[in-house]
Amino acid sequence: MTPTLASSTPPMIEARGLGFARRDEGVFGPLDFALSGGGIGLIEGDNGSGKTTLLRVLAGLLRPSFGTARVLGAEPGSETAREGTATMGHLLGLKADLSALENLRIGMGLYGHKPTPGPFAMLTQVGLEGYADEPVRSLSAGQKKRVALARLALLPARLWLLDEPYANLDRHGINLVNDLLTAHAAAGGAALVTSHGAVSFHQGVTCTVRLAA
Repeated sequence: MTPTLASSTPPMIEARGLGFARRDEGVFGPLDFALSGGGIGLIEGDNGSGKTTLLRVLAGLLRPSFGTARVLGAEPGSETAREGTATMGHLLGLKADLSALENLRIGMGLYGHKPTPGPFAMLTQVGLEGYADEPVRSLSAGQKKRVALARLALLPARLWLLDEPYANLDRHGINLVNDLLTAHAAAGGAALVTSHGAVSFHQGVTCTVRLAA
C-alpha cells in the first residue's frame, strides 16, 4: 500500500488496521491507508479479494470487523460522511422508466448539485447530446453508465467511492472517466476507485490499496 503525499488538511479517508471478515473468514485486512483532497486512490485485487466490500465498509453499508475508518473526519455511514460522499457501483441506481434528464434531476433534487454545469450541458459533456428525453431502459449499458457519470459529476459530494467505473465503456468512455476524475481532484475532491483495467486507469493515482486474494 502506498500512502498519499503529506497534506496540511485531514485526509478524506483514513484507515488504520481496517479489516472485514465474513463467517469468521477474513475478506480483507488489516489495511492502513489515507486519501486526501485532490487525490485519487486505486483499489487493486483479484475477484473475491474484497474490493467492493471495502467500498461498502467505507460507505457505511457494512461494519468493519476490526480496525477503524474515518470518512470526512467521521464514522462511515454517519450523517457527515453520507452528506459528503457519492457512490457509484455495479447497480447504477437509475430509474429505467424515466428519461436520462429526469434521472439527473431526481439526483439533484435529493442530494443538491453544483451551480454549473446544468444537466443538459452535463449530458452533452458525457456524450449523450440528444438523449435527454430517452427512457433509460432504451439505452445501451455504456450509455446508462454515462448517465450515472453525469449524475455523479453534478452532485456536490467531495468524496467519490466508485466501483468499476470503467466497466461497459469504450476507449472514449474511459477517457471521459479520467477527465471527470481529473476535474474532481483539481477542485479539491477525492475519489477511491476499484478497477480491473488498471492499465488504462488514470495516471494521477496518489494512493494504491492492494488486496490479497
